[in-house]
Amino acid sequence: MRPPVHNPDYCIDVTAETCPMTFVLVRLALDQMKLGQILEVRLRGAEPRRNIPLTAQEQGHGVLSVADTENGDSIIFLRRG
Repeated sequence: MRPPVHNPDYCIDVTAETCPMTFVLVRLALDQMKLGQILEVRLRGAEPRRNIPLTAQEQGHGVLSVADTENGDSIIFLRRG
């Protein structure tokens, strides 16, 4: 399945990381962005796939989409809130 296209302003790949470092890197990226900009996050594993969207929403960011790729990674699009 192909992930939706949201024309991200920034992209990060945290597939080599594990929780909690996955969200630490996402948080650092979001903190450097302007309001309304879009971040594409490529990740691997059930825990970050579940936790990153939840934590991002708790911190006031928008989750535009979460999709799985054919190779087992997930791609999440977040809007800086």
